[in-house]
Amino acid sequence: VQLQACGGGLVQAGGSLRLSCAVSGGTFSSYDMGWFRQAPGKDREFVAAIRWTGGRTNYADSVKGRFIISRDNAKNTLYLQMNSLKSEDTAVYYCAADTSGRRTMRGFDYWGQGTKVTVSS
Repeated sequence: VQLQACGGGLVQAGGSLRLSCAVSGGTFSSYDMGWFRQAPGKDREFVAAIRWTGGRTNYADSVKGRFIISRDNAKNTLYLQMNSLKSEDTAVYYCAADTSGRRTMRGFDYWGQGTKVTVSS
């Protein structure tokens, strides 16, 4: 399974970005998917997750109400719409897939390479 994230960049505080994650080599429509991020000097942290059906989502408190995770199973693609961005959202963002079938929406076993988001204040 390969995951390719893109869409990062430089944006001013208050702006928006949409990240995408294209998945190949597996059965995307059966995987729970997630987004994580790692800021400089900090540990990787959970951002959001979505059930394989798209019918359930979870968010970190720090992004709830600002970020929206979604998926298009026909396109094998995961998205993260990021609105009202803050300087503290600056990080490398990683997409992840749970191919195990555990369905915890917290444990993931395949990871993309990351896309960098920089929010200027």
